[in-house]
Amino acid sequence: MMFKSGYVGVLGRPNVGKSTLLNRIVGEKISAVSSKPQTTRNKISIIYNDEDSQIIFLDTPGMQKPGNELGKFMQKESESSLDEVDIVTYIVDTSTKIGRLDRMIIDLLKKAPKNLKIILLINKIDQVKKEELLDIINLYKDELNFEEIIPISAMMGDGIEEFMKILKDLLPEGPKYYPDDILTDRPVKFIASEIIREKALLNLKEEVPHGVAVTIESMHENEKGLTEIEAVIYCEKDSHKGILIGKNGSMLKKIGTEARLDIENLIEGRVNLKLWVKVDKNWRDNDRRLKGLGYK
Repeated sequence: MMFKSGYVGVLGRPNVGKSTLLNRIVGEKISAVSSKPQTTRNKISIIYNDEDSQIIFLDTPGMQKPGNELGKFMQKESESSLDEVDIVTYIVDTSTKIGRLDRMIIDLLKKAPKNLKIILLINKIDQVKKEELLDIINLYKDELNFEEIIPISAMMGDGIEEFMKILKDLLPEGPKYYPDDILTDRPVKFIASEIIREKALLNLKEEVPHGVAVTIESMHENEKGLTEIEAVIYCEKDSHKGILIGKNGSMLKKIGTEARLDIENLIEGRVNLKLWVKVDKNWRDNDRRLKGLGYK
């Protein structure tokens, strides 16, 4: 049996469902998911295995016009993926117009190497009627020489099987790059920090999430088999710290409880999670702090 393998970049503007799609494909929560922009900040390799293929997906930050040093880092993470992959999956949603950010992505893809295969996924089809979907397909089909245009619903799982079949058909014959039990090139500490940040994004007011970062200060298993995790949530303002902690610590407790349950599922063991909140003003524009927080 011929074994297929390769790298697949996943591009799209914020909130089109990139991380939701990839988490569904591998059946695990690897990438942070929320309705807030900047949910994915780092390029993350997510590894899919079956009996005759290994597909390494590069989940990238949502493409946007950078407004600070963190934004510039995220933009570079997305653009550099084009040089590392065999196929690009470009994801859009069911918007009826090509907006400024999608136009920027299309222009970037037009400059990509000529031999780079590009698949267009139209996500969130569960939210539109079939006749509207045809209009959206027609909107994009002449923009680029797409290998395929596939309507999907990452949330519901529609179209995913067809997408995976087409990917495997397009990938070259190749080796197995990672062992079967490896789901990502990122360490567990990184995934745990992303889970904590995701829970903060899901629970916080609109103005806070952009200025939130998480570091795992320590993570170890004690003699009773309990994984002890100490983490710090950084924010940019004293007022944001108050929102993060909540009345009598209620918000921090909610974030911690939700994160602990997901981390326990990830490591298949019990977790004791301790969270602290610290203010680090303007960290998104500070090169030294960005490096310290893993964004350089």
